[in-house]
Amino acid sequence: GFMAFHVDSLAWSGGLGIIMCLLFWLGARKASAGIPTGFMNFVEIIIEFIDTQVRDSFHGKSKLIAPLSLVIFCWVFLMNLMDLIPVDWVPMTFQWIMTSFFGWTSHEAYFRIVPTTDPNITLSMSISVFLLVIFYSIKVKGVGGFLGELSFKPFETNNIFGKLLLLPINLVLEVIALLAKPVSLGLRLFGNMYAGEFVFILVAGMMGTWQAVAAWPWAVFHILVITLQAFIFMVLTIVYLSMAVEEH
Repeated sequence: GFMAFHVDSLAWSGGLGIIMCLLFWLGARKASAGIPTGFMNFVEIIIEFIDTQVRDSFHGKSKLIAPLSLVIFCWVFLMNLMDLIPVDWVPMTFQWIMTSFFGWTSHEAYFRIVPTTDPNITLSMSISVFLLVIFYSIKVKGVGGFLGELSFKPFETNNIFGKLLLLPINLVLEVIALLAKPVSLGLRLFGNMYAGEFVFILVAGMMGTWQAVAAWPWAVFHILVITLQAFIFMVLTIVYLSMAVEEH
């Protein structure tokens, strides 16, 4: 139903978010003015990489965008990383725990460990980005400027009757383009990760005891996929927010 809570997706995404914050907190505690080493060096590389992306893509002024981009990239990457865990290990372990300790009689455990293969998680993140886009658009351009963009673009004219004639056309086109941003942002991540998980399931189902050997090449390739999808989600977030603060 609409009001159902996917407890497995919420627990894994929330837990991974806590782990991410803990890792960066431990890195911040060890920060010093000297040359970074080990884990601190890795943290600084990530932060500098994200900072460069924000400086190149975001044309406004906001102290929120860089930390937001850092959280998005690292959090989505960690959630995607769960896709490399064999698809049946955690559900079977969960089923054994529920059967052994809680007397559960079900023979199947519906337990999702990759939050980004759940459209509820990916769309909730994209809708949060969408709300920030609306907020920054109104903050920079005002309510009138924001509504003006929806009503008088992309087709423009100086004639008042032409403006009224084109208004419904512009409004339909711009509203569709605006609403397409969170939908495409969320479904792109979900679709790619769900497809990757589905390939692992197909390999496990068809190859039997050879699944470990057969899944190895796909797992190596999937390391690139999970990183790329986290990067794309972050970059599109920066671009959408940059478009929101463009006054021209």
